[in-house]
Amino acid sequence: MNLEEDAKFMAEAIEVAEKARFWSSPNPWVGVVVVAKGQVVGKGFTGPFNATDVAENSTQPEEGFESSVGVHAEIAALAQAGKFANGATLYTTLEPCNHHGRTSPCTDAIIQAGIKRVVVALVDPDERVSGSGVEALRSAGVVVDVGQNSTDVDKQLAPYLHHRRTGRPYVLLKLAATLDGRIAAPDGSSNWITGEEARIDAHKLRAESDAICVGAGTVRIDDPRLTVRSVDGPSPRRIVIGEIPEGAQVEPAEPWKGPLEDLIQKLGDEGVLQLLVEGGAGLAGQMHREGLVDRYVIYVSPSIMGGDDGKPLLSGDGVATMESISRGKFANVTQLGEDVRLDLVLS
Repeated sequence: MNLEEDAKFMAEAIEVAEKARFWSSPNPWVGVVVVAKGQVVGKGFTGPFNATDVAENSTQPEEGFESSVGVHAEIAALAQAGKFANGATLYTTLEPCNHHGRTSPCTDAIIQAGIKRVVVALVDPDERVSGSGVEALRSAGVVVDVGQNSTDVDKQLAPYLHHRRTGRPYVLLKLAATLDGRIAAPDGSSNWITGEEARIDAHKLRAESDAICVGAGTVRIDDPRLTVRSVDGPSPRRIVIGEIPEGAQVEPAEPWKGPLEDLIQKLGDEGVLQLLVEGGAGLAGQMHREGLVDRYVIYVSPSIMGGDDGKPLLSGDGVATMESISRGKFANVTQLGEDVRLDLVLS
């Protein structure tokens, strides 16, 4: 075992997994590389969940990769490795499955291919797996090491892991603001606070999300489509909190008039891994006050609106004292052109 090589090849598996990010849900976006005599002989990532995803997503697997509808990453990588899999080491970002679902167990394929060692970043918290994949491989004489590059994979698979552990989607609250915290002018206009690079990044967030949610006020004022346009990826399921105005561009969309907590639980029950909330300020404030946000994604532009009458990031009642404010940490700070993306996770 060479720890430096293990870290290198798992990093490559993590990179491969990104190629499945837009289309594998509700399955996890997993990456696998097969290594024989120090050389990568097979790569694979989770295939699209169904054929519709392929038709709607123009991004196709690159040359040198194996993936197809419904195929797990391990199976794809083993298919490319062929006879070279015998005696090789397989690196996977998530524990191989050991149950019959839409596909046969990946553990069976790994054992039959003659893989001698498997390096796993994370154990799968799904109750159908949850260590049984590792146990099955070890029982068959395969050496299994767990935990390589686990911190990186924990971040990459955060929505999937959160859903499997809680039964609820990972909720992102996305807002764009001026430096003085305004998301719209007093007349309601907000196009555009940020530059092109930030807007493209926001469309990537949409493509990564299974569902997107906005308030009815945002639909009335901005008349958004909430589709993915600046990147190759599927458009999310669209949900409007409140009544959808007739003729709104957001259609087809689903109206919701119940408690937000119930909506989030319903989406989790339906297999939604990530929900993107795009505002406005009223919905953002309510989501925050009810403690329903897992990550805040705020694009800040180098601009100042000035005054008290612009729309704030979060509207509604705030806390009364400094002792009561919500504190957390910046998970990421990213420069996007002239703008900055701040990813905040509260403690």
